[in-house]
Amino acid sequence: MITRFSQRQRFTAIAVFCFGLLASGLVLQTIKNVQPCPMCIMQRYAFAAAGLLALLAALHNPRGRGGFGYALMTSLVALTGLGIAARQSWLQWFPPKFVECGPDLEFMMNSFPIAQALPMIFQGSGDCAKVDWTLFGLTIANLSGLAFIAIFLVALSVLLQRRERNRFSR
Repeated sequence: MITRFSQRQRFTAIAVFCFGLLASGLVLQTIKNVQPCPMCIMQRYAFAAAGLLALLAALHNPRGRGGFGYALMTSLVALTGLGIAARQSWLQWFPPKFVECGPDLEFMMNSFPIAQALPMIFQGSGDCAKVDWTLFGLTIANLSGLAFIAIFLVALSVLLQRRERNRFSR
């Protein structure tokens, strides 16, 4: 059961998991040449935010409302990321007639000066409905959705344990 682990251990696990996922995304991008779309970039931001919040919580290891606050914020970030991953999965299952996610990297580099293209590159490029890579039949968006669910459940376990402890300590 996950509740046998301390709050600090659970937050540390979330942080390591998030940073590992970000590293995996960079490996896919550089070695497999899987270019992220804007929704992929937003999911990366959500993983980074959840990882940073969890790292801060693990380092701070607050008691009482502090732990609740970190867990609540981490849960909300995970739900936001889940929403983005779910939307991208939907687009991959039911692709639109027209690409909605913006131009690809090659078009931006050929069409804009570097000063204008750089901000666009950090927004991602390509088609969010395109499936570039799968693992066990799941797309990156599907796997991200599962990862966000896992992050949410671990953060939720901290929230529920805090609530249970407070109820019995009265």
